[in-house]
Amino acid sequence: MNDEKKKLLSSIIIPFGFIFLLWLLQIAQVILNINLISFGLYPRKVSGLIGIITAPLIHAGFGHLFSNTLPLLFLGAGILYFYPNSAFKVFVSVYFISGIFVWFFARSAYHIGASGLVYGFVSFLFFSGLIRRDTRSIALALIVTFLYGSIIWGIIPQNNGISWEYHLFGSLVGITCAFIFKKSDPYKKYEWEDEPDDDESRPLEISHRKDFEL
Repeated sequence: MNDEKKKLLSSIIIPFGFIFLLWLLQIAQVILNINLISFGLYPRKVSGLIGIITAPLIHAGFGHLFSNTLPLLFLGAGILYFYPNSAFKVFVSVYFISGIFVWFFARSAYHIGASGLVYGFVSFLFFSGLIRRDTRSIALALIVTFLYGSIIWGIIPQNNGISWEYHLFGSLVGITCAFIFKKSDPYKKYEWEDEPDDDESRPLEISHRKDFEL
């Protein structure tokens, strides 16, 4: 197995392991008939501080969890593969800093779910593409915009039981990370980018033959 395949495999395994943990917790809630909502993040209460760590791991149901599963896998793998030096720092920043802001400023209710991570990852990938302006980053930003551009509506205040605050602060932390870590992963040029086109690669011939008549 070459280095690129190993890199791709490890980029998938790590977010898959995190998602496996989320599903394990949700299944345990159902099988053991327990409710972990009380481990969610409750703003401005000392007892709610634990939620900064536990809230992203808890979901209201399988539908809620499933809606976060594919984005976490795709976006997490994308960050790990294309931004390996930044990936861990981005994850930790979005996970904890967005939770801290939610604890200080969000509505008084239990906030749960990993969608704050999804919003943070989307924002990081999109703005990294804009900031770095290399072929790879721009292409990835366009793909992310095409797949998840509509989630921007999730940061608008709503009264439907959705934690738009987690979405908002996750996005802001993701954008900040894009600026802070913009030089952490040097742009890697692929061989095909350095290949000259057919016309440029063809050697020029110098002819001493006269092609004109007097």
